[in-house]
Amino acid sequence: MHYDVIVIGAGSMGIAAGYFLSKSGKKTLLVDSFNPPHNKGSHHGDTRIIRHAYGEGEEYVPLALKAQELWNDLEKVTGKQLFLQTGVLNVGHEKTNFIQNIISSSKAYSLPLEVLDSSEVNKRWPGIALPDKYIGCFEPTSGVLKCEECIKAYRELAERHGATILTNSKVKELSVNDKRVTVKIEDQTFNADALVVSAGAWSGSLLSILDLNLPLNPVRKTFAWFDANEDLYNYKNFPAFSFETSQGQYYGFPSINGSGLKVGRHDGGETINPDEAIPGFGEREEDTTDLRQFLHHYMPSTQQLKYGKTCMYTLTPDEDFIIDLHPNYSNVAIASGFSGHGFKFSSVVGQILSELIISGKTEQNISPFSINRFK
Repeated sequence: MHYDVIVIGAGSMGIAAGYFLSKSGKKTLLVDSFNPPHNKGSHHGDTRIIRHAYGEGEEYVPLALKAQELWNDLEKVTGKQLFLQTGVLNVGHEKTNFIQNIISSSKAYSLPLEVLDSSEVNKRWPGIALPDKYIGCFEPTSGVLKCEECIKAYRELAERHGATILTNSKVKELSVNDKRVTVKIEDQTFNADALVVSAGAWSGSLLSILDLNLPLNPVRKTFAWFDANEDLYNYKNFPAFSFETSQGQYYGFPSINGSGLKVGRHDGGETINPDEAIPGFGEREEDTTDLRQFLHHYMPSTQQLKYGKTCMYTLTPDEDFIIDLHPNYSNVAIASGFSGHGFKFSSVVGQILSELIISGKTEQNISPFSINRFK
């Protein structure tokens, strides 16, 4: 069967691309090894943070603002609440690149940001105990995305616009030339004019078939929920947060409808093979000790562990994204290496992928995410 576009990987980026492509009138097939949203990749666990003043670099700010606009649009179209404006508190030493980037990007783009010393943070949010050496940068217009609900929403809309979604289907063979894409799945073969590869931790092995060897490193990550005092930590009073500390980088979420305080460690993690069973939460001692250490230092009012989960990051060497066309095939668009901070951008990345396929270019500046930087 022939399609205009085949999308391999129907997770966050892929399903958004499928929506924008099908909405534009492209006959679109999405293929996924699982059944999105699922717990086999990077974007499960109920919630993800969306930040606008961006500690990873000012080049992300226009994408973050466009992504927020598209998430708001998705809420309007579906009638679902997908975003909670809890605000986001970014904490760290004042002189770190992370904090300096947040402050400078807020000034460059006139974003609302409150810079607070430790005593001001502790007074506003009694559930936090910051030492004197840290400051807090509070973004009141940022917040939390319901990640699995977002994926479901894009999936429903993509199907409504005529996209076909083939789930629990692993790609067995893949070939491409300038005019044709062929994808084989079990005993079925599909053809298309163009291809999108957005397969998360599996992107590296797929792209190697197309003679593109990218430095992608899948790592195991964990996060957990803790019993918490709802008066201190509920989402109407307490923000999502990102902490850069001398012990490591941590992030987390307020208790949403009694879920408990959710915390994860952003840095670290062990390299894994995504095709092999990933050790479950608690099978590594650091799964709990890292999080308990963080809470003991900075949020001592939290109580016992409720439960934890594992997921995967797919890291690039510089921890910046890959969003580009294949250097040898202008009909192949690639989105990968989101390095643990990509979900918030999946709405705009989906739109970018559709633009690259339809016209070969995009309105967004994706030059920082070029494949050529790895040569």
